[in-house]
Amino acid sequence: MTSRSGTRAAVAGMTMVTAGSMTANVAAYLLHVPASRWLGLAGYSEFATLLAAQLVLAVPALALQTVVAREAVHGASVEALRALTRRCAAMVAVVAAALVPAISAVLNVGVVATISALLVAPILVLLAGEQGILQGGNRFRDLAVLLGSAGIARVVPAVIVLAGGGGSSAALAASAVGTAAVAIAARVWTGTTVGVATTESPAATVASVLMAAQVQAALIALSSADLLVARIVLDGDDASLYALGAVATKAAFWLPQAVAVVMYPRMAHPEHSVRAVRTALAVLVGLGALAVAGVALGSPMLPTLVGDAYSPIQGTLWAFALDGACLAVLQGALLSAIAGRRTRFALVAWAGLAAEVVLALTVAHSIVQLITIAVACAAVTTIVASVVALRVVEKSTGAPTAS
Repeated sequence: MTSRSGTRAAVAGMTMVTAGSMTANVAAYLLHVPASRWLGLAGYSEFATLLAAQLVLAVPALALQTVVAREAVHGASVEALRALTRRCAAMVAVVAAALVPAISAVLNVGVVATISALLVAPILVLLAGEQGILQGGNRFRDLAVLLGSAGIARVVPAVIVLAGGGGSSAALAASAVGTAAVAIAARVWTGTTVGVATTESPAATVASVLMAAQVQAALIALSSADLLVARIVLDGDDASLYALGAVATKAAFWLPQAVAVVMYPRMAHPEHSVRAVRTALAVLVGLGALAVAGVALGSPMLPTLVGDAYSPIQGTLWAFALDGACLAVLQGALLSAIAGRRTRFALVAWAGLAAEVVLALTVAHSIVQLITIAVACAAVTTIVASVVALRVVEKSTGAPTAS
């Protein structure tokens, strides 16, 4: 494949995956609008916090997708990859059930609501396996359709329940049911549309997923730690305001994910990894700058969208977006580590997380202080991780270090 044709293929893939992921993400963000209105400040705080906890427990799904995609690139059989997916889903189901009492107590939320939130964890693992097969096979059109369908199916049932007067528990349970329906459909659909080589892969193991999971865990924890800490260091109303501001963080973090998704298979190829990592990081920086500018310009519309009760947060929305933009670049750097089976440098992200949590718990007493700490830690961690990622991949492939 020539450089020009490879670039065209990458752009086409990014366009398709962006369409699918944006459909899913816009649906997810729109869920916060009716939830914030219909649940009130207290109810919305519980709902948003459980969504954050749900995201943390989705780490195994994200890790599995990266491992499945990487091993598909190297020729692993679909049967072996699906067997790995089933083992991981079973493990996640057991862990999620065991964590219900602890999460309910630590986050000060109801047990039923917690169970409803965690129902989706093993389902997401099954869905991620199919997404990884599509990603590793460069079937980005099919992946885009699956991403969009899963996002809609996860949000629409929850909105319907909320509209009918249901609370957090019922809405989260409905979301899990919708996701399960798409996971079942995806298994049937990808089984007839995906074709990768039929060799076995010794790296397609639960251990490899666990190694990738610790990388993804650091990233997801960094993206959610401030929101969880907010319930501890802020009063009830400020915690709800912070939860809504964190929607901008999630938007800036997740909306550019198509870049990493499409470039990831090339990161897994030694011949293309250096250029793929450089390109991904550069594009993510550019998209992050646009996201921050867009949020800053659109923030005056916040009271109109979600009500005057949330107007105190509009002046700091750009900072929340900056936090997410930094984390999106960090995601690109960490994915390059998984692609090259070099997961040890995720210690950089764990160090950043530890610094953020300690500072947030000891220094932060207001919304501005908490988001400032989050942005500073994310920015420093991202810069260090990006530099390390580039140097490691350049050294491993013998490519000249960029000046």
